[in-house]
Amino acid sequence: MYNLLIGGAAGQGIDTTAAILEKLLKRSGYHVFTIRDFMSRVRGGHNFSLIRFGAEPVHSHNNVLDGIIAMDEETILQHRDQLKENGFILCDRKLSAEDPRAMQFDMDEMAKTLGNPRVSGIIAVGIILKLFGETLDGAEDVLRAFVKPQLIEINVKALQKGYQIAEKRYEHLEGKYHDWMLISGNSAVALGAVAAGLRFYSAYPMSPSTSIMEKLAALGDEAGLVVEQAEDEIAAINMAIGASYTGARAMTGTSGGGFSLMVEALGLSGMAEIPLVAIDVQRPGPVTGLPTRTEQSDLKFVISASQGEFPRMVIALRNPADSFYQTMRAFDLAERYQIPVVLLSDQYLADATSTVEPFDPDRIQVMNPTSEHDGDGEYLRYRYSENGISPRLIPGKTKHLVVIDSDEHDERGWITESAEVRTKMMDKRMNKLEGIRQELLEPEFIGSDGFDTLLLGWGSTWGPIAEAVELLNREGNARYAALVFGDVYPLPQKLLLEKAPKAKRVINVEQNATGQLAGLIREHTGIACTGSILKYDGRQISAEEIANRVQKEESR
Repeated sequence: MYNLLIGGAAGQGIDTTAAILEKLLKRSGYHVFTIRDFMSRVRGGHNFSLIRFGAEPVHSHNNVLDGIIAMDEETILQHRDQLKENGFILCDRKLSAEDPRAMQFDMDEMAKTLGNPRVSGIIAVGIILKLFGETLDGAEDVLRAFVKPQLIEINVKALQKGYQIAEKRYEHLEGKYHDWMLISGNSAVALGAVAAGLRFYSAYPMSPSTSIMEKLAALGDEAGLVVEQAEDEIAAINMAIGASYTGARAMTGTSGGGFSLMVEALGLSGMAEIPLVAIDVQRPGPVTGLPTRTEQSDLKFVISASQGEFPRMVIALRNPADSFYQTMRAFDLAERYQIPVVLLSDQYLADATSTVEPFDPDRIQVMNPTSEHDGDGEYLRYRYSENGISPRLIPGKTKHLVVIDSDEHDERGWITESAEVRTKMMDKRMNKLEGIRQELLEPEFIGSDGFDTLLLGWGSTWGPIAEAVELLNREGNARYAALVFGDVYPLPQKLLLEKAPKAKRVINVEQNATGQLAGLIREHTGIACTGSILKYDGRQISAEEIANRVQKEESR
């Protein structure tokens, strides 16, 4: 397994260089996992991408580096302490490296000689490919996906130039993932929505959710869907609810600050029983917080968002494959139970790219948006039923009038203040939770049944936790296991109640300051965690951090 860091200032082409390199590595058969760490500015600052790759699956980042590709001196200063003793620093000769591991070339001068100073990053990519014993086969095809046609030739020459001036240094690892996908979490959400039959997406741009809208907009004509950039998040969610009312499968997306504006309309979806899928791609708060960083601090917020009580489902996405299938499933659950379903992602998962087995949309069946209405009698949009689900018709598609209201209403949809009707209608809606609980997916169990320490996590901590369990069991004779939740509300309890009593220690691992999953578990099951591993500095926790902190917890 190898780990490279590409760093520099915003505007130096860090992201493009990393995207081209990871694509070339995947094309060679490697399993690739890339995270992006960037500041909230257009120019300057310090940005970097971490590319981890090997012949075996990799699902999280690692801060110990085999190589640094430095576009500026700041990258060397900030990251050389993470570099292995036998690692390398690849940089231009004009930079002051002052490190025996530095490999310096006149890349900027070479780029100018070729006729375009901006191709120095591609020269670096060529050097890296040679160092790791790769070939240039298919490189031109990869470049075509990133550069304009008139610039293909000079970029190919730059890649070849870098390849020629370097020598092989590392063993080539034979991977088998040539035909797999390389995709980000946000792109996987977008594809899952399209596969589920999405017809309308509305949002206001807010990082780190914006790339979902961008991906859907790019697919709009081909997929037959409308993407609307609303004036704000209040408009965005109301547009989506309106589209769903008319029978179009609809979705909205934002981050925590935008979701704050959406909460009253979320209640409208619950009261009017209009299906809705919404995604909150989390970042640190409150208010603006750290706009380009990651956190898991919106869990309790989305579970209780909007006034009053109504059934909803909250699903935390764990990895790109999970993002695709759970997004499809969210549309099915929203349609069948006529409820809002909230997806929780975060910047780490949203922007990270990973090698993924090609998706199979046939794995998830999504219900049609209408129900049958028996006979020619009066249509009751909110007819009382034991399971809480009433027949749903689309306005204008039948002779029946489809009445909805944000006030409390009777079976027809007419406003009422009757105490009896209020109680019956609340019971009807809340009865949906019984059916939803039957749909819950248990958390993923990772590790050995002989454990005495059980880690609990949710969402994007899946990758780091899974690797941490592997690291700990390598040293500790299979004493460690984990449960990582995807469905978080209602809380699946069967596996938790089975596994937790067997553990001497139950430790929650979360990217927030208050241990929100631990609080939810204690509220619903009475199970109290004996320790917590919390990180909330805007950077994702790594497997090594988790393993080290677990061992510290045990030594107390």
